[in-house]
Amino acid sequence: MKTRQLICLLSLTSSLACAVRPATLGAASPLYELQKGVRARWASPENPSGGKGAGARVDGTRKAHPSVVIPAGQSITLAEVKGESGTIRRMWMTIEDRSPETLRGLRIDIYWDGHDKPAVRAPLGDFFGQPLGRMTAFDSDLLSSPEGRSFNSNIPMPFQKGMKVVVTNETAKPINNCYYTVEYTLGDEHAANIGYFHAYWHRENPTTIRKDFEILPKVKGQGRYLGAVVSVIADQKAYGTTWWGEGEVKMYIDGDGQYPTLAGTGTEDYVGTGWGEGRYANRYQGCTVADDKNLQYGFYRFHTHDWVQFNQDLRVTMQQIGAGADPAQIRTTAQAAGRAVYKSGPRSEPGLDELRDHDYFERQDDWAAVAFFYLDQPTDDLPPLAPAAERVAGLLH
Repeated sequence: MKTRQLICLLSLTSSLACAVRPATLGAASPLYELQKGVRARWASPENPSGGKGAGARVDGTRKAHPSVVIPAGQSITLAEVKGESGTIRRMWMTIEDRSPETLRGLRIDIYWDGHDKPAVRAPLGDFFGQPLGRMTAFDSDLLSSPEGRSFNSNIPMPFQKGMKVVVTNETAKPINNCYYTVEYTLGDEHAANIGYFHAYWHRENPTTIRKDFEILPKVKGQGRYLGAVVSVIADQKAYGTTWWGEGEVKMYIDGDGQYPTLAGTGTEDYVGTGWGEGRYANRYQGCTVADDKNLQYGFYRFHTHDWVQFNQDLRVTMQQIGAGADPAQIRTTAQAAGRAVYKSGPRSEPGLDELRDHDYFERQDDWAAVAFFYLDQPTDDLPPLAPAAERVAGLLH
């Protein structure tokens, strides 16, 4: 079953076609299948070019160059291929400085087929499933960190004419020890319907009242939504300790207007749990940060088995709706913030004096997300990544 899922992960055909099609793609072929012409390559500090026979040449193959330095304000290319097809199979990294400033201040960009605009642009930590500048141990179908000291991605990323993986240090200090391995194959014969991998991160602090946070702004083309890593810093000054996660996920697909085709039932419901959110990590969903004291949460949801394919366009949002067990607390904090907009159910919006236990209310918090998706083109029209100062502001130390 897992082999079939990985085939479908890369393909933009229908789910029925994937259910019956034999394994033909290198990224998902059976372990025993030998594909003619496909060559394994690793790019690492011991072989930056990934060239054949070019590894471990310093000091007679002994361990002489296992890491690199990334000076402040500079970039390094982790891996690059020109003029040839292939697939990134796995990426691993670890760095000595794993502070919030570094996790959000380092950025990763990935380019496909020689284009000068990256399809992947995100803070390093968030991209590898470590939001809010906090390292935690977790394991999932696509991303993992076995002991909270490393970054692993098993997301298959095909390319037709080349690729480039770049990490840029946008902090004020050098990264003195960066270890990495980018594992890929060359010579893969990709079908015409293969999607290019994209990742887009952005933050909204605070969100706008009654305007849903866009996990993924509208993208055009044919593709498949793979999921997201999301973080929330709740506004305790405005809303006290009231629950922030009553908002529902909405996915607007293929020309949807005011109303979406896909609609969830609540934030924690979408991430596979219920009645609040604690720390957990599963294959397809998890909450790696559940800080009830500071009301900060980081979670992920991956659609590797439940298809979200789009054929024209897609936009993914999350409502900013809370609830509280104490109407007096909601009333007091909302009045102090001067932005109280409430609703007790789907049809009525009471005044402050009519609040009941667990009434819903519109709110504004600090949300950020990196959305993962495949698209039938190597670039997209989404905005550039925000500056490091905006990405780092307000993180706990």
